[in-house]
Amino acid sequence: MLDSIMKNQPCFSRREFLGGALATGAAATLLDTLAATAADAPAGDAKPKEFARKIKLGLIGCGGRGAWLGELFKQHGGYEISAVADYFPERMDQAGDKFGVAKARRFSGLDGHKRLLASGVEAVTVVNVPHFHPDHGRAAIEAGCHVYAAKPVAVDVPGALKVQAAGKLATQKNLCYLVDYQMGTDPVNIEVVKRIHEGGLGKLGHIDSLGFSPPWSEPEIHTAEDRLRNWLATIPLSGDVITENTVHSINAVLWVVGRRPVSASGRSRICRPNPRSEYREIYLVTYEFDDGLLWTHRCQSLPNQLDWALKLDAYGDRATALVSYRGKSYLRGGPKHYGGGEVVSLYDQGAIRNIATFYDNIVHSRFDNPTVQQAGDDALTAVLGREACTRRCCLTMDELIKENKALEYDLSGLQV
Repeated sequence: MLDSIMKNQPCFSRREFLGGALATGAAATLLDTLAATAADAPAGDAKPKEFARKIKLGLIGCGGRGAWLGELFKQHGGYEISAVADYFPERMDQAGDKFGVAKARRFSGLDGHKRLLASGVEAVTVVNVPHFHPDHGRAAIEAGCHVYAAKPVAVDVPGALKVQAAGKLATQKNLCYLVDYQMGTDPVNIEVVKRIHEGGLGKLGHIDSLGFSPPWSEPEIHTAEDRLRNWLATIPLSGDVITENTVHSINAVLWVVGRRPVSASGRSRICRPNPRSEYREIYLVTYEFDDGLLWTHRCQSLPNQLDWALKLDAYGDRATALVSYRGKSYLRGGPKHYGGGEVVSLYDQGAIRNIATFYDNIVHSRFDNPTVQQAGDDALTAVLGREACTRRCCLTMDELIKENKALEYDLSGLQV
């Protein structure tokens, strides 16, 4: 599916072609779980297995990826889609018709998620506009629902901190909160990072990561609903290219390093002629960690025919490693040499594995929720890079968090 989407598509939504995070302290247990899930997960069109019980699931966000994920939940066999919510009634009804949801359990408007949470669902997906992810995820946990969340989990510091707090609350309430990253579910990537953590690179010197994609479209905006429908190009809604587009690569770097950076500096720019919106196609960031480790992160969303890429190269004093969303991953040289292999179809297979893990975590009462803390750190790292680049300065993580600056968005003109 990924290859067919990627070819010959000059302008389309990021969420139409892309969507685990692994906290170092919990890596061993979660890596074992993901490796087993990767080996056992059925193909997307496989016949569903029989399950002792079905989890009543509500879909919050029924656009392209939201409805697509709903189909994968249905194929898994352990879920019953019993409610849907989307701001736009037509999307709500399309998903409701597709999954056989009663009309009384379809909810639209800004507060549709609240009515869905009160409808008796056990778990929800939060797959809508990133600006709303922190509030919707927190509301679900407070309502006693398990959460399957899309990335990015937040677009600003207050949102990232809210998500991390919600993850801790979920654990206290014996609820599962899983963030749908895919790179950390792949068996080849898991093996590469395991060997890195075992010292396979020697001393880690620097990291280079990419987040390249086709350009975002800029349709004409006439109403508040137009902007909500085409949210990518509005920074308070998407977090911009570095947050929405490349957080998979950021997540992979933090998985490898095991902590977030302490500072960032860099530059960003708008290249397109006569821009209609504020988003920036290019970010070039240099991050630094507390031990002096340097990391360069390069983002672009340009019509220059370069191949799509989400990956990192890690350079040690004894070996090098590549961790990818698509293509080869490996560790070359040193005491832990690993020829690696192809990372296959993560767009769908990664989601299939995560959906299976989400079910298993719920039915087996695994509520440590390591992906949430990591996803919050990923968002904070993206925001640090965005702010350092747009301010054209060196900015520390401590300064960023102390500011606690929210990306405000005016919701007037939208239906409750």
